[in-house]
Amino acid sequence: MCWTAKSFIRGLNFSVKYCSKDNHLQTICLYSKLKPKKCHILDWSGSTRNSTVPPGSILPWRFFSCKQEGTEIPCKRKKIASITTPELLYKDLLKSEQKNWNEISGRYKAMAERIKKKIEELHNEYTLSSGSPRIKVGESVYFEENGCIFLSKADAVDEGKVHILFSVEDLGFYDAFIQRIRISPDQRYMATSLKSENSEEATCVVMKLGDFPVVEKVIPNVFSFEWVTNDVLYYTSQKNLKCQNVFMTTFTKQKHTELVYTEQDARFFVDIYCTKDRRFLTINSNSKTTSEVWLVDCRHPFKLPVLVQARTKGVIYHIEHRNDELYILTTYGEPAEYKTEQKQKNNFCPACCVCAEPLLVPKLTFGKLWKGRLERHQLMKAPVGSSGMENWQLVYAPEEKSKLIDLEMFSDHCILFLQNAGHLYLNVISFVSHSVHSIQDETLVPITVFHNMNSKELHRKPLLVHVYGAYGIDLNMSFKEEKLLLIEEGWILAYCHVRGGGELGHSWHKDGCQHNKLKGLHDLKACIMLLHELGFSQPKYTALAAASAGGVLAGALCNSDPELIRAMVLQAPFVDVLNTMMKTHLPLTIEEQEEWGNPLLDEKCMKYIKSYCPYHNIKPQQYYPSVFITAYENDQRIPLTGVLRYVQKLRKAALDHAGRTKKKGNWIPNIILDIQANGSHCDSSWEDSLNEVARQLAFLKKELEDV
Repeated sequence: MCWTAKSFIRGLNFSVKYCSKDNHLQTICLYSKLKPKKCHILDWSGSTRNSTVPPGSILPWRFFSCKQEGTEIPCKRKKIASITTPELLYKDLLKSEQKNWNEISGRYKAMAERIKKKIEELHNEYTLSSGSPRIKVGESVYFEENGCIFLSKADAVDEGKVHILFSVEDLGFYDAFIQRIRISPDQRYMATSLKSENSEEATCVVMKLGDFPVVEKVIPNVFSFEWVTNDVLYYTSQKNLKCQNVFMTTFTKQKHTELVYTEQDARFFVDIYCTKDRRFLTINSNSKTTSEVWLVDCRHPFKLPVLVQARTKGVIYHIEHRNDELYILTTYGEPAEYKTEQKQKNNFCPACCVCAEPLLVPKLTFGKLWKGRLERHQLMKAPVGSSGMENWQLVYAPEEKSKLIDLEMFSDHCILFLQNAGHLYLNVISFVSHSVHSIQDETLVPITVFHNMNSKELHRKPLLVHVYGAYGIDLNMSFKEEKLLLIEEGWILAYCHVRGGGELGHSWHKDGCQHNKLKGLHDLKACIMLLHELGFSQPKYTALAAASAGGVLAGALCNSDPELIRAMVLQAPFVDVLNTMMKTHLPLTIEEQEEWGNPLLDEKCMKYIKSYCPYHNIKPQQYYPSVFITAYENDQRIPLTGVLRYVQKLRKAALDHAGRTKKKGNWIPNIILDIQANGSHCDSSWEDSLNEVARQLAFLKKELEDV
């Protein structure tokens, strides 16, 4: 559905989606039946999770490093290293921002401590009863808690009869957390990946299990890994945010490691996983629009991989296996909309078939891991021996406006995970009765609004608007303690699912990327205007929150329509689109071109990016909201230099306008950059995340309370 901003106030229908008497929480769902025009507003309430994530954690969907470039300054003196001009500028800006933060941080300290204490209380209340993920192998259960891996019999876990196998600290990995666990079929070996808070790369530790587990091998820079047999492990290596090599290592008497597969195209990312029945290991090479899969027969792990279907531009596919047939989740075939979609990584727990929040690198996963966002597909099949596309037969195609996003294969049935306008539901295909049974149903809405149902005069309450709108990824609405804290204190939380996200499938994403990116900005503006028209807060009590690539739309709104908000909080924001996309030496710039375009080869693309890029559109103007940015020195995805330039330019523009007009009582926004030495784009410790969120909320409270 499309609407103009003026027509939002007409023809609206309302429905109550969820109401909790205990927490006095009300979710109001809005949708419109108006004729299509220009703007889109979506709603998706998101999936539920049993586990909590650190407060303020962000979805890591930006893919850039922080390498520097520049021209060396000649130096005549001996024994003095030459320093590049950009490096000098970078150090000066960094030092200046650190000094600025040290001078002003005191004003938020007391309030941040109070907020931190409340969030800790909520975290303890809501995490005591939540268990960690468990993996069952035969009669044994493996699970992780507090940096340790435990083993127990399936019927003795709740009785506390457990045996510790692994401790992160005992092995000297003091700043690391356990990310993934894989157990060999005969349970003689366990492979575990460890990842530190300040690094994108993980380390795989292979242990030989028994009464006294011992470390057999340590493999650095690993992304994914799977046991093919009892003593053969396949893994992918990661370097500069890329995975392009697959290795095999054996733990037989004659141990050796060899390269199995190399991806030559820089646009493609390689990962591996085993089919549910463990018959095949799949080597998956994916770009943002195309994929190719190779099979390794787990019964013959030393044979060369076999190609399923050669990569075909615009066709994405993934493989499961049952009874000598390959079941293919693919964008190939009708309807035509499927042809250029991509399914990348998502995380489903095969033990319980519950959808988990899509993350680039989940902290702990036991199931298969696919790279990227959720997308619409259809299910096809082909014989193992004749797997070419010409032999693909249709098994299941979703209904119109629905998208098939994943499947879980069992011996006599298959569970399909589908979405309709962002709503998750399940279909079960029976291979015995050859029937399809549908379960789960719910009202679908365009904007999701949370507030305390006892709140009066909502137009006077503070409103925090969230936005993302990129990569075909659904806006993150997972539970966080700070969200509950704000609602209990009378805040209104709104989630705007704008074009560029994934709530309505591939077409919704395509309608908000590359040369359509401005549509996401128009959607965001229309969402905020509609909320105000309906009596949810008003501009002077409204703040905007975004992270990573969401910073593009948030920063663009700050330039184009700043009067709609009073303050803005950004975390690791992507605000210098054009300069970043012009630097191909950054490891993932090339594959990002499918989201943002290629300004180096296309002048129209360069002009279009420049038209909305937050950094390039800063100018002295009558009003800018206050801005609080959290950035990380070790962020490999969002170059810190771009954030530094953005802050300097924004602050200068605000001061230049105030100095030029010289009117008494001129509004001068607070432009604050909080640079963290620890943490990274993807992961921060609980303590660091807690401190970050406390500072951000203290900033918001002070800005809105000063009105």
